[in-house]
This record gives sequence, structure tokens and C-alpha cells, in this order.
Amino acid sequence: MYSAAITGSGVFTPEHSISNDELVAAFNAHADLFNAENAAAIEAGTLDAKPHSSSDFIVAASGIESRYVLDKDGVLNPERMFPNLPKRADDEPSLMAEMAVDAALQAMAQAGRSAHDVDAVICAASNHERAYPAIAVEIQQMLEIDGFAFDMNVACSSATFGIQTAADMIKTGSIRSALVVCPEICSAHLEWRDRDCHFIFGDVATALLIERDEDLDTPHFKIKSTRLATQFSNNIRNNNGFLRRTRDEMEDRRDMQFMQNGRKVFKEVLPMVSKHIANHMDDEGVTPDALKRLWLHQANKTMNDYIGKKVLGRVPDATEQPNILQDYANTSSAGSIIAFSKYSNDLATGDHGIICSFGAGYSVGSVIVERSA
Repeated sequence: MYSAAITGSGVFTPEHSISNDELVAAFNAHADLFNAENAAAIEAGTLDAKPHSSSDFIVAASGIESRYVLDKDGVLNPERMFPNLPKRADDEPSLMAEMAVDAALQAMAQAGRSAHDVDAVICAASNHERAYPAIAVEIQQMLEIDGFAFDMNVACSSATFGIQTAADMIKTGSIRSALVVCPEICSAHLEWRDRDCHFIFGDVATALLIERDEDLDTPHFKIKSTRLATQFSNNIRNNNGFLRRTRDEMEDRRDMQFMQNGRKVFKEVLPMVSKHIANHMDDEGVTPDALKRLWLHQANKTMNDYIGKKVLGRVPDATEQPNILQDYANTSSAGSIIAFSKYSNDLATGDHGIICSFGAGYSVGSVIVERSA
């Protein structure tokens, strides 16, 4: 049996950013248009008027201040409020592959590796651009990597599930290394016209290079242990699958975009995740005092603050539980990896940290790592 380690990470960040104030101005203009067009029905009581949003509401509800998106103009058009991502020809690179390749090249450069050193590519993401061929195989081709590649989807936990999958293959000796890439185009599945969720998501791509922990000569993070869990729930859902539907259904059904019952998610997910992390740490002999960093899924600041307090037994400081969601918003599977990539280099040899993601499913995955020179 071999051991596995994270040797490189990378983050692709889109060039366009939308502040809360910009988003609120567009949303409120959309609400005014909707209310004017449906004034008669609203007056008759057969349709509810759309309420305005506010930047204060968004920050209080989520801790989000801005988000990066692939297309800004489409989202901020009050008559559209949806990204304009033109269809590409079959012989052109997909958007997901382009994003992932950028992040993957960063991860390989940080590790001092080339395509020759990589055996597999796992594209782990919530929102896939197509059913097949696999985005991962396209990424593999663009990077000129030999070996194999495949897609996987465990919603917001895709990254940690991908890490365990790669680490397990490395431990058995079937591969020496793998890229786990998380290209998330969340703006395309978000219902920007719904006040309850219009602010939640952003776009990004991350990549981790995971290698056999053998004769490594650069700083890395040993993967000490991984743990996964799932429990079925409908409280976070998107029905926009591959089954053929009519144009009217696609346009009229609200459930074809991101849906969640936020109150139930808070009530059910927080205890599940807190207990999952605590049990994982206890089984591996990692005490709260020995834990130097929590890289949590970036969905909601209140959720993360709750989990951090439960795990550590006290309120964590900003260095122990870094948040990036104020700048990136919720980026689904990529969130915890952005936090890891940006806030890990300061750890000393022997320091322990946990990468944890959780989301629809319900799903939760945790990865205990140890800094090594």
C-alpha cells in the first residue's frame, strides 16, 4: 500500500465580477418590470408581486459581497437575468474544459510536474456542460495526458469525493497521480430572478494534483485520512436533467433551476456535518487543539461559523477557518478547494487541517491532511 499527498493546487477565476449593489440594481429593475407586466393579476390577488432585494439582505443572509461570473452582461440585464454563454461547435473546447485546463496547469506548475507525470483526470463538479463524452476526457486530451479520465457528480461534495477516489487508486498502486478538477459554471443553473437565491452562486474552476507520497522533494500535504457519507434528501435539487422536455416546460418550470429549502437544509445539514468531522477527527486521533485549519465548503458564513464552533469547541478565528465566499460566493464543489489553495502555504510542517465539503444529496466529505516539507 502506498500513501497519497496533495502536491499542487490551482484556481481559475473569471475576469468578470458582480458586486451585491450591481446585482441588486438589476434584480430590482427586473422585479419592477415583472410587477408592471402583471399588475392586473397582482391586483386581483392571483399572483404575488416580486419584492425588492438589498445588499444588506444578501450579506446578512449569506456573507456574500460579490461573485465572479463568465458572463456579466446577461446576468445584469433586467429583461434576461441569465448568462449569455453562446453554444460552441463540437470541434471547439468546452467552457468547462477551458476553465479546468487553466487551473490544472497552475496545479502542475506548483508541483513542478508535467503531463507526463499525471496518470488520470477526474472532473468532479455539480454542473456538467453535457452528458457525454466526458468533460474529463476532453481535459485529458487538451493537457496531452496519457492514461484515463472520467466525470463524477456528488453536487457540492464532488471535490472531496474526487480526492478520496484519487487517493484510493494511488494507495492501491493502480496509478501514481491524478488531477482532480472542479470547473463550476454555477451561474447557468441559478435562478437569478428569485429573491431568495439570486445572490448565491458564482463561477470558478479549481484543480488539485494528488501524487504517490514517495520521494517528494517539494512542500506538500499528506492525505492522512478521508471519509465520505451520503443521506438522500430533496431539500436541494435541480430537475434540469437529460430527459427530453418541451420548450414550454423548460421555460415555465421553476424546478428546472436551482431549488432549496434553506431552513430545512440548515436544520439537517449542520448537525450532520459537525458530527461527521468530529467523528473523523476522533477516529484519527486529531484533537481540536491540534487542528490548525478548517477549509470548509463555502456556501454560507453562518453555516461555516456554526460548524467551526462545534468542531473546535469555541469560535474559530479568521486564520483557523478562512472564508472566501465574500469574494467568490458559493462555487459549489470548488469552494473548499479555493480556500485550501489560498490559505495553506503558511502552515508549518506537522500541522493538521481538514478539507470538508457538503451539499445536495445530502453529501459530506472530509479529508485530513498534514503539512510536510
